[in-house]
Amino acid sequence: MKLSIIIPVLDEAASIEAALKALSPYRARGAEVIVVDGGSRDATATLAIPLADHVLAAPRGRAVQMNAGAAVAQGDILSFLHADTRLPNDADALVRGGLERSSRVWGRFDVRFDGGVALGLIASMMNWRSRVTGIATGDQALFVTRTAFNAAHGFPEIALMEDVALSARLKRISRPLCLHARVTTSARRWRKYGFLRTVFLMWRLRLAYSLGADPTRLARHYGYSPVKQ
Repeated sequence: MKLSIIIPVLDEAASIEAALKALSPYRARGAEVIVVDGGSRDATATLAIPLADHVLAAPRGRAVQMNAGAAVAQGDILSFLHADTRLPNDADALVRGGLERSSRVWGRFDVRFDGGVALGLIASMMNWRSRVTGIATGDQALFVTRTAFNAAHGFPEIALMEDVALSARLKRISRPLCLHARVTTSARRWRKYGFLRTVFLMWRLRLAYSLGADPTRLARHYGYSPVKQ
Protein backbone atom coordinates (compact mmCIF):
# COMPACT_ATOMS: atom_id res chain seq x y z
CA MET A 1 0.00 0.00 0.00
CA LYS A 2 1.38 3.37 -1.02
CA LEU A 3 1.72 5.97 1.76
CA SER A 4 1.02 9.68 1.25
CA ILE A 5 2.31 12.03 3.97
CA ILE A 6 0.38 15.32 4.05
CA ILE A 7 1.78 18.31 5.93
CA PRO A 8 -0.24 21.52 6.44
CA VAL A 9 2.09 24.51 6.92
CA LEU A 10 1.97 28.21 7.69
CA ASP A 11 5.07 30.37 8.11
CA GLU A 12 7.41 27.42 8.77
CA ALA A 13 10.45 28.69 6.84
CA ALA A 14 12.71 28.22 9.85
CA SER A 15 12.00 24.50 10.13
CA ILE A 16 10.43 23.20 6.92
CA GLU A 17 13.70 22.06 5.31
CA ALA A 18 14.65 19.97 8.35
CA ALA A 19 11.14 18.53 8.52
CA LEU A 20 11.19 17.45 4.88
CA LYS A 21 14.76 16.17 4.93
CA ALA A 22 13.71 13.89 7.78
CA LEU A 23 11.14 12.39 5.39
CA SER A 24 13.60 11.70 2.56
CA PRO A 25 14.07 8.03 3.59
CA TYR A 26 10.31 7.53 3.25
CA ARG A 27 10.34 9.04 -0.23
CA ALA A 28 13.21 6.72 -1.13
CA ARG A 29 11.01 3.81 -0.07
CA GLY A 30 8.12 5.00 -2.25
CA ALA A 31 6.13 7.30 0.02
CA GLU A 32 4.69 10.52 -1.36
CA VAL A 33 5.19 13.82 0.54
CA ILE A 34 2.66 16.62 0.02
CA VAL A 35 3.04 20.08 1.57
CA VAL A 36 -0.05 22.29 1.68
CA ASP A 37 0.67 25.95 2.37
CA GLY A 38 -2.04 28.08 3.93
CA GLY A 39 -0.74 31.46 2.75
CA SER A 40 2.68 31.76 4.37
CA ARG A 41 4.21 35.21 4.40
CA ASP A 42 7.71 33.77 4.44
CA ALA A 43 9.62 31.40 2.13
CA THR A 44 7.99 28.18 3.38
CA ALA A 45 6.58 27.09 0.02
CA THR A 46 9.73 27.99 -1.93
CA LEU A 47 11.94 26.02 0.46
CA ALA A 48 9.61 23.02 0.34
CA ILE A 49 9.49 22.63 -3.45
CA PRO A 50 12.76 20.69 -3.96
CA LEU A 51 12.08 18.42 -0.96
CA ALA A 52 8.48 17.36 -1.58
CA ASP A 53 6.54 15.62 -4.31
CA HIS A 54 3.83 18.29 -4.35
CA VAL A 55 3.57 21.76 -2.82
CA LEU A 56 0.04 23.15 -2.93
CA ALA A 57 -1.63 26.41 -1.93
CA ALA A 58 -4.94 26.29 -0.06
CA PRO A 59 -7.02 28.61 2.11
CA ARG A 60 -5.68 28.89 5.64
CA GLY A 61 -6.93 26.29 8.11
CA ARG A 62 -5.51 22.88 8.93
CA ALA A 63 -8.68 21.01 8.01
CA VAL A 64 -9.00 22.76 4.64
CA GLN A 65 -5.30 22.30 3.92
CA MET A 66 -5.26 18.61 4.83
CA ASN A 67 -8.35 17.92 2.73
CA ALA A 68 -6.67 19.68 -0.20
CA GLY A 69 -3.62 17.46 0.20
CA ALA A 70 -5.76 14.34 0.43
CA ALA A 71 -7.55 15.32 -2.79
CA VAL A 72 -4.33 15.08 -4.84
CA ALA A 73 -2.67 12.25 -2.92
CA GLN A 74 -2.00 9.01 -4.79
CA GLY A 75 -1.58 6.83 -1.72
CA ASP A 76 -3.78 4.07 -0.36
CA ILE A 77 -2.94 5.31 3.16
CA LEU A 78 -2.99 8.98 4.14
CA SER A 79 -0.78 10.17 7.00
CA PHE A 80 -1.31 13.68 8.38
CA LEU A 81 1.80 15.18 9.94
CA HIS A 82 2.45 18.50 11.65
CA ALA A 83 5.55 20.33 10.45
CA ASP A 84 7.05 20.25 13.96
CA THR A 85 6.51 16.50 14.45
CA ARG A 86 9.01 13.78 13.52
CA LEU A 87 8.04 10.22 12.68
CA PRO A 88 9.94 7.19 14.01
CA ASN A 89 12.38 5.75 11.50
CA ASP A 90 10.18 2.80 10.51
CA ALA A 91 6.81 4.56 10.62
CA ASP A 92 5.85 3.48 7.10
CA ALA A 93 6.41 -0.21 7.84
CA LEU A 94 4.61 0.10 11.19
CA VAL A 95 1.56 1.70 9.60
CA ARG A 96 1.32 -0.73 6.69
CA GLY A 97 1.99 -3.78 8.83
CA GLY A 98 -0.37 -2.70 11.58
CA LEU A 99 -3.25 -2.04 9.25
CA GLU A 100 -2.67 -5.25 7.28
CA ARG A 101 -2.57 -7.42 10.43
CA SER A 102 -5.57 -5.83 12.11
CA SER A 103 -9.14 -5.09 11.17
CA ARG A 104 -8.52 -1.38 11.73
CA VAL A 105 -8.64 1.25 9.01
CA TRP A 106 -7.06 4.17 10.85
CA GLY A 107 -4.84 4.94 13.80
CA ARG A 108 -2.16 7.06 15.36
CA PHE A 109 1.21 6.89 17.11
CA ASP A 110 2.05 7.49 20.73
CA VAL A 111 3.60 10.92 21.21
CA ARG A 112 6.46 12.43 23.16
CA PHE A 113 7.60 16.04 23.44
CA ASP A 114 11.15 17.28 22.97
CA GLY A 115 10.97 18.65 26.53
CA GLY A 116 11.57 17.63 30.14
CA VAL A 117 9.97 15.37 32.74
CA ALA A 118 6.75 17.37 33.11
CA LEU A 119 6.06 17.16 29.38
CA GLY A 120 6.83 13.46 29.49
CA LEU A 121 4.00 13.08 31.98
CA ILE A 122 1.66 15.10 29.76
CA ALA A 123 2.55 12.93 26.76
CA SER A 124 1.85 9.76 28.76
CA MET A 125 -1.54 11.15 29.77
CA MET A 126 -2.34 12.03 26.15
CA ASN A 127 -1.44 8.53 24.99
CA TRP A 128 -3.51 6.89 27.75
CA ARG A 129 -6.51 9.14 27.10
CA SER A 130 -6.32 8.39 23.38
CA ARG A 131 -6.38 4.64 24.01
CA VAL A 132 -9.38 4.94 26.33
CA THR A 133 -11.42 7.34 24.19
CA GLY A 134 -10.36 6.27 20.71
CA ILE A 135 -9.68 9.92 19.84
CA ALA A 136 -6.44 10.97 18.15
CA THR A 137 -4.93 14.46 18.10
CA GLY A 138 -2.94 16.03 15.31
CA ASP A 139 0.30 15.71 17.27
CA GLN A 140 -0.06 11.91 17.11
CA ALA A 141 0.35 11.73 13.31
CA LEU A 142 -3.08 10.33 12.48
CA PHE A 143 -3.17 7.89 9.54
CA VAL A 144 -6.13 6.42 7.68
CA THR A 145 -6.88 4.37 4.60
CA ARG A 146 -8.16 6.41 1.69
CA THR A 147 -11.35 4.34 1.63
CA ALA A 148 -12.11 5.15 5.29
CA PHE A 149 -11.15 8.81 4.86
CA ASN A 150 -13.58 9.15 1.97
CA ALA A 151 -16.29 7.28 3.87
CA ALA A 152 -15.86 9.75 6.74
CA HIS A 153 -16.03 12.67 4.25
CA GLY A 154 -12.61 13.92 5.29
CA PHE A 155 -11.82 16.47 7.96
CA PRO A 156 -14.76 18.66 8.97
CA GLU A 157 -13.62 22.11 7.81
CA ILE A 158 -13.82 23.77 11.21
CA ALA A 159 -11.35 26.21 12.76
CA LEU A 160 -10.18 23.94 15.60
CA MET A 161 -10.67 20.36 16.84
CA GLU A 162 -10.80 18.96 13.30
CA ASP A 163 -8.70 15.99 14.47
CA VAL A 164 -11.14 15.23 17.28
CA ALA A 165 -14.10 15.53 14.91
CA LEU A 166 -12.55 13.23 12.29
CA SER A 167 -11.67 10.69 15.00
CA ALA A 168 -15.30 10.63 16.08
CA ARG A 169 -16.37 9.92 12.49
CA LEU A 170 -13.76 7.21 11.99
CA LYS A 171 -14.68 5.48 15.25
CA ARG A 172 -18.01 4.60 13.62
CA ILE A 173 -16.02 2.54 11.11
CA SER A 174 -13.45 0.97 13.45
CA ARG A 175 -11.51 1.57 16.63
CA PRO A 176 -8.10 3.16 16.02
CA LEU A 177 -4.86 1.24 15.75
CA CYS A 178 -2.81 2.72 18.61
CA LEU A 179 0.86 2.21 17.82
CA HIS A 180 3.27 2.27 20.76
CA ALA A 181 6.07 3.68 18.61
CA ARG A 182 6.41 7.38 19.35
CA VAL A 183 6.46 10.46 17.19
CA THR A 184 8.42 13.38 18.61
CA THR A 185 6.69 16.73 18.55
CA SER A 186 7.94 20.20 19.44
CA ALA A 187 7.17 21.67 22.84
CA ARG A 188 7.52 25.20 21.45
CA ARG A 189 4.00 26.26 22.42
CA TRP A 190 4.47 24.90 25.95
CA ARG A 191 7.74 26.80 26.30
CA LYS A 192 6.25 30.01 24.94
CA TYR A 193 3.09 30.12 27.06
CA GLY A 194 4.10 28.10 30.10
CA PHE A 195 3.34 24.58 31.25
CA LEU A 196 0.34 25.09 33.56
CA ARG A 197 -1.26 27.76 31.41
CA THR A 198 -1.13 25.52 28.34
CA VAL A 199 -2.46 22.47 30.20
CA PHE A 200 -5.49 24.36 31.51
CA LEU A 201 -6.12 25.99 28.14
CA MET A 202 -6.14 22.62 26.37
CA TRP A 203 -8.49 21.11 28.95
CA ARG A 204 -10.82 24.08 28.79
CA LEU A 205 -10.98 24.12 25.00
CA ARG A 206 -11.62 20.38 24.75
CA LEU A 207 -14.37 20.55 27.38
CA ALA A 208 -15.97 23.53 25.66
CA TYR A 209 -15.92 21.73 22.32
CA SER A 210 -17.51 18.63 23.83
CA LEU A 211 -20.28 20.87 25.17
CA GLY A 212 -20.97 22.31 21.73
CA ALA A 213 -18.92 25.53 21.68
CA ASP A 214 -18.26 27.16 18.31
CA PRO A 215 -14.84 25.97 17.00
CA THR A 216 -14.15 29.41 15.48
CA ARG A 217 -14.51 31.06 18.88
CA LEU A 218 -12.35 28.36 20.47
CA ALA A 219 -9.69 28.94 17.82
CA ARG A 220 -9.48 32.59 18.83
CA HIS A 221 -8.95 31.57 22.46
CA TYR A 222 -6.24 29.21 21.28
CA GLY A 223 -4.54 32.13 19.57
CA TYR A 224 -5.24 30.95 16.06
CA SER A 225 -7.34 32.64 13.41
CA PRO A 226 -8.31 30.53 10.38
CA VAL A 227 -8.67 33.67 8.27
CA LYS A 228 -5.50 35.48 7.25
CA GLN A 229 -5.54 39.05 8.52
